[in-house]
This record gives sequence, structure tokens and C-alpha cells, in this order.
Amino acid sequence: MTASRPLIVQEVCLRDGLQIEPVFVPTAEKIRLGNAFGELGFARVEVSSFVSPKAVPALADAAEVFAGLQRAAGTVYVALVPNLKGAERALAAGADELNLVMSAGETHNLANMRMTAEQSFAGFAQIAALNNGTKLLNGTVATAFGCPFEGTQAPAKVLDIVRRYLDLGCTGITLADTTGMANPRQVARLVEKALQLVDAGALTLHFHDTRGLGLANVVAAYDAGAQRFDAALGGLGGCPFAPGASGNICTEDLVAMCEEMGIPTGLDLLGLIELSKTLPALVGHETSGQVAKAGRVGDLHPAPPGLRAA
Repeated sequence: MTASRPLIVQEVCLRDGLQIEPVFVPTAEKIRLGNAFGELGFARVEVSSFVSPKAVPALADAAEVFAGLQRAAGTVYVALVPNLKGAERALAAGADELNLVMSAGETHNLANMRMTAEQSFAGFAQIAALNNGTKLLNGTVATAFGCPFEGTQAPAKVLDIVRRYLDLGCTGITLADTTGMANPRQVARLVEKALQLVDAGALTLHFHDTRGLGLANVVAAYDAGAQRFDAALGGLGGCPFAPGASGNICTEDLVAMCEEMGIPTGLDLLGLIELSKTLPALVGHETSGQVAKAGRVGDLHPAPPGLRAA
């Protein structure tokens, strides 16, 4: 039997997970989580976003979180940057990778970034010039599978954005289902087309579980050749500028599914579950992850006393 290809999980709880939370998670707790992610062996950890504190107050301490991390060898620490000022701050903070983001849906891009697509790319060109190849650049296509204002986005439009990112010098591409509108067949088709432009090692899929299809979409993308996936501990997250958006796919649920399917991730599921159990006290509510509540499939229970066959 041929061994399954590894599936690489990239942790986005600190940025995409916390950005929508109304309660400010203390900087020291963010650093604790970031250090734990490094110890657990994540290839990438998205640490924060260098945006206006007025727009996203939950991430106002981005520089302080970066400064406090004990960086694990081999882990790439990522910052989302919306513009040149954000890129300058991220570089000063020591981010290993700058994550650029624009939406395939023009309306969502205006709501999220306050810019048209052309304005976004003009800003990205400035960031690429500032970076000058010193740090990794990743280009994210938000609402790649559907915009909450405009509906389904044409694959040709999404792939054109991918080409423009590559022309800017991006070494990584993320296709993001920002509001959980994707379905598995749609995902497989777009992944197959994207892999004609980008190697599997440079392509990330970012799914939300808004309509309950997050993990099904992972399987469809993986079977189509993808290998990198964003996920958030506890299933936290959501876009504050997208109506109806709910959390990311849950890291521990994804890893548990992979273990049951014989797909290696290199991550410690028990460690993830224990870390996830610390989240409700931080954010003030239960999280959506299921495995932390129900346990792993192999966590069996003693039979009720006195149970007899009929």
C-alpha cells in the first residue's frame, strides 16, 4: 500500500482566529499560544496583521506579539499586511513572510480593504519594491470561491489575480473561501487549474466552515493535488467585513480527520486538543471545534456496569 502524501497544516488562530473576537486577548496569552504553535511543529504560523488598530482593535499589539515570540527553528512567522505602511511595520517587527490580500469580489475588496482591485495591486507593487526579495511574499485571493455580495467568482478571474501575484514576485499563493461558500466539486476544479500555475508546495487553501463543508473541501482539494491548508485552533475566526462569516476550519478537527484517514501531518493531536481547551477562557465563549469536546475516535469508554447480552 502506497503511503499517503503529507498534509501540511498552517496555523492562523492568532490572526484570523482572533481578529473578530470582541474581547481583547492579552498580549502575553497571544505569545503563549504562538510559542506553543512553534513547539508543536507548525510549518507556518500567521502571527498578526499590521492594520489600523481602529479597524481591527483585537490585533493592535501585533509588534509586541512578534517581539515576544520564542521562534522555533523551521517555522515561518507570517504577518498580513494591507498596505505599504503595514509592510514597513511588519518588516521592522521581523516577520518572515508578508501576506498580501485582495478579494476576487470587487465589492468585498472595497468593504475589506477600502480599495479597488487596481488600487490593491498598485499598493502591492510598492510593498514588493520595499521588500526587494528580503522576505517571503504570499499573495492571498480572498472570496476566491464566492463573494457574499456578488456570488460565485469566475475561475478565470481568480487565476488572473494569481498570475498578477506571481508577476509581482510572490513565492506563495493562497486561495481563500472567506465566507464558506465553496463546495467540494468547485474546489477540485479550481485547485486543478491553480496547480497548472503554482507548484503544490507553494499553494495554500484557506477554508471556513460557515456552511459545514470546510473539511469536505479539504479532502476535495487534497485529492486534487493540494497539500497546504490553513486552519485555526478551536475553529476560531471569521472576517469582520463579510456578512455571515464564521470560523476557520478547526486545526485539531482537521488533524484528527487526517489521522483517521492515514494522512500524515506531523502534528501532535493530543497536544493540540489540550491547547484548544485553553481557548474558551481567553475568548469568553465555547469554541466550535468538535474533537476537543468529543475526544478522538480511539478514545473509548468503559461499558456501563451490569451490561448483559439479551
